[in-house]
Amino acid sequence: MKKPIVRKLRCAVYTRKSSEEGLEQEFNSLDAQREACEAYIASQKPEGWVLVPDRYDDGGISGATLERPALKRLLADIEARRVDVVVVYKIDRLSRALMDFAKLVEVFDRNNVTFVSVTQSFNTTTSMGRLTLNILLSFAQFEREVIGERIRDKFAASRKKGMWMGGFVPLGYDVKDRKLVVNEAEAKRVRMIFERFVKLGSATVLVRALRAEGITGKQGKLVDKGYVYKLLNNRVYIGQAVHKGTAYPGEHLAIISQGLWDKVHGILADSPHRRGARTRAQTPALLKGLIFGPTGRAMTPTHTRRGGKLYRYYVSTDALKRDADACPVRRIPAAEIESAVIEQVRVLLRSPEVIMRTWRVAKRSLDGLSEADVREGLERLDPLWDELFPAEQVRIVQLLVERVDICTEGADIRLRTQGLTSLVEDLSAIRPEARRAA
Repeated sequence: MKKPIVRKLRCAVYTRKSSEEGLEQEFNSLDAQREACEAYIASQKPEGWVLVPDRYDDGGISGATLERPALKRLLADIEARRVDVVVVYKIDRLSRALMDFAKLVEVFDRNNVTFVSVTQSFNTTTSMGRLTLNILLSFAQFEREVIGERIRDKFAASRKKGMWMGGFVPLGYDVKDRKLVVNEAEAKRVRMIFERFVKLGSATVLVRALRAEGITGKQGKLVDKGYVYKLLNNRVYIGQAVHKGTAYPGEHLAIISQGLWDKVHGILADSPHRRGARTRAQTPALLKGLIFGPTGRAMTPTHTRRGGKLYRYYVSTDALKRDADACPVRRIPAAEIESAVIEQVRVLLRSPEVIMRTWRVAKRSLDGLSEADVREGLERLDPLWDELFPAEQVRIVQLLVERVDICTEGADIRLRTQGLTSLVEDLSAIRPEARRAA
């Protein structure tokens, strides 16, 4: 008598654990689940069940989501017709949400895959079996939601006591024995950022200076404006623990005094547009939009204060946006390059060739204008320069300078004479009294 042919059924074991606690042990929860499932598959060997060699283990991932690496691999193998039976220890290992489980069952049915729970016997091919499955899933989802509520309540109670509950560790602190402790080297950096913001009054200018100086955050990346704003608004620095917008006294030590915090937030309460306008008025940039670094990218104005003294620079945008080594000339003192450009402009204004070219262009729009008038007008600007308002100096430089290219050997200054006609018109309108005062 011939034995009936038994079709081979390829069985995949799926295991999952919500937390990472205990996974470092030699024999952990995932191993225990897999051992039970493999024993069950071995008991079904007469039915043709064989274990597939691949492991599908998701450790430290919640069952509330389908975004799990091992589960995705399992579903891909099912779609590729490499699996006939999915074996789990309990159904909540596969999913704790009814909607998600319905999606998985749809994939199983489409590929003729059977689902088996080792500790819960039911047959999903009958209406009673499907009802049993839905009831078990409902309790699994209920259990997940109750656990979530309990964790949230515990978290809130712990925050009210000022305890550190994990997450992103702020610059200036380390975590030891589940508590925040001050990292003094980083704490100095935090205080420096708070103090310089009070002096500068502008996050944009502060970030430019910090990036130019290579100041980094906790992860070693150069700070940006978003990082600085989060740092300035983080109440952990004044010794507080915040939960859902409410601050409580923290167990950790403060890095920033309440007085410094109040000064910073007094500035932050002001309009960023008004603060930016004041900063720009206090630090005029003659060459903004005209100066470029060795890489061809623009250089942007910035400044810092030391000992109550203002230091202005032009910083390469490559160094700001990429890293400090992206440009061979990271920054250049503003006063040095501006003086060089102004001196070149003054030489231009005294040049006979430029005076002649300006007169030829200007006489088309100014009737009766002589070469002597042009020479007198341009010569008049030299002694007047230092008496001009910063905004007027900027306007004249923007009018006369086409481009300033910085290189490792020096600077290449390109000037233009087209704007001289407008300048001559303005200078011709100066009253004799102003001329004598000059």
